[in-house]
Amino acid sequence: MADFLFAAAAFVLLVVAAGLIRILRGPGDAERMMAAQLLGSGGIAALLLSASNGATAVTDVALILALLAAFASIMFVKGARPARRP
Repeated sequence: MADFLFAAAAFVLLVVAAGLIRILRGPGDAERMMAAQLLGSGGIAALLLSASNGATAVTDVALILALLAAFASIMFVKGARPARRP
């Protein structure tokens, strides 16, 4: 079981690294926001992995990361302005 959890953690780390690259090189704001959501999903995955190992500090950090990603997407949607028609 420990090997599976290590492989899952490595996969989550790779996905989060890909999200960080997309945030830095993303062509538009929407792509960057989706990459930030990916980081939030990585936080939730870290939460599930840490809950199986009993690490409470990592669980707290993962919960905060997921919460911040949700609030960031809400603010992104609220800040989007509709296109003006001539």
